[in-house]
Amino acid sequence: MKFDAKKFLKTKFVKRTFPVSVPDLRDFFSEGEEAVWTVRGLTGQELARSNEAADRSKNMATILAALSSDVSKEKETAVKELLGLTKDTPADISKRIEHLVLGSVDPECTRDLAVKLCETYPVEFYQLTNKIMELTGQGQMPGKPKPSLETPASGPV
Repeated sequence: MKFDAKKFLKTKFVKRTFPVSVPDLRDFFSEGEEAVWTVRGLTGQELARSNEAADRSKNMATILAALSSDVSKEKETAVKELLGLTKDTPADISKRIEHLVLGSVDPECTRDLAVKLCETYPVEFYQLTNKIMELTGQGQMPGKPKPSLETPASGPV
């Protein structure tokens, strides 16, 4: 069977998402809310950007060092640690931080949040980033986006 490139190019795709249960983080969700972190697969560009994260982190650390030449070493180190830019941060962690920032749907995830999650809840951090990579490997799904469950307001008669 031949690959139908025309059909493929015409097909609309939607990002694949998955709700990941994170019961150990339940104290940080609103009361009565289920402790679920929804993630999605990455696009090719996002995946490449994530793979370059370790190099970017080194460059950012160098720039930060130059900008903070008048700042005490302790403050510079504290800022680097807050941003996850210490020289002993493994490349895999830098990539996964980027995966989590880009692949989080709900809640949205900032770099600061991803670094803190990695530091304080490493198992959940790996669980979420592994699921993002699994969804990325499965690719996007052909089809239309699912409609919102909200009912639109009616217009004038």
